[in-house]
Amino acid sequence: MTKDYYKILGITEFESQDAIKNAYRKLARKWHPDVAGNSAEAVLKFKEINEAYEILSNKIKKEEYDRARRFYSYATSGENQFKKTEFKKQDSKKGFSFNSFNWKKQNEAPLPKRGENIYSDIELSVFEAVSGTTKTVNMLQTQICPKCGGRKFINGSICKDCHGKGEFTNYKKFTVKIPAGIKDKSKIRLAGEGGIGVNGGGNGDLYITVHIQEPKTYKTEGLNILKTIPITPYEAVLGANIKVSTIKGNVSVKITPNTQNGQKIRLAGCGIVQNNKVGDMIVTVEIKIPQELSNEEIELYKKLAELSTVNIRDNLYEN
Repeated sequence: MTKDYYKILGITEFESQDAIKNAYRKLARKWHPDVAGNSAEAVLKFKEINEAYEILSNKIKKEEYDRARRFYSYATSGENQFKKTEFKKQDSKKGFSFNSFNWKKQNEAPLPKRGENIYSDIELSVFEAVSGTTKTVNMLQTQICPKCGGRKFINGSICKDCHGKGEFTNYKKFTVKIPAGIKDKSKIRLAGEGGIGVNGGGNGDLYITVHIQEPKTYKTEGLNILKTIPITPYEAVLGANIKVSTIKGNVSVKITPNTQNGQKIRLAGCGIVQNNKVGDMIVTVEIKIPQELSNEEIELYKKLAELSTVNIRDNLYEN
């Protein structure tokens, strides 16, 4: 055993599945080819991260790996050296040796091995998730060396094409169709687009986890879009026509005179479209004072204060 998958993901053996997933997502984003580039180090690191997650995220594979890891640690500690020596002596008496066993194993026909599954993530806006879309994913993919067929050797010599690796690693772009109405954390499976099988084994699959991002500028409520729009005090008092960005483009919205803070305006048909149904956009008006006012504007506010005859807090005082 040469790889410590826990060390690769920067976690301990006793972490939860959520911790394993979070560690993988953080590293996968850091070493993704779109971020880290296509250097040899980045390619190898991204491959190891996916390999580690493929094992540790699967309960059965994780248990098998943990058993092998503990056995390897015990066997290399030297505590079992005496038993190994005695075992070799007994086999020698029987006319059997590890060398003959290894020779036989090397001459047996290699068994088919299925390729590894590959995992990735994709982020969608609410609109894309509801309406459906198409995304391009750039993924690291391993291909078997066509010269040696993954055996690493040709006529007893190291394959010159792959330099004894038995495979080539490069990036491939996949076009992923996102169905309308997909839910957050749903998985999309691309059969046969994972690691390449060995010795006639089938290819692994590519699994893409969807993450729906709620935007900061608006919220969603069913098919309706909720958005807060700031207006100035004079627009609230005098009325105005302002532009509001919707999924249909910019729409002119009329602000009626004497509009109050928190007042709602419904824009029919400007919401999310799904299953032949259309939502609305509900705009909440927020009266805001500009942070920078000129001296002239301040003087006008002073004049307004002198002219005002209404106390809007009268109803707050007790009799």
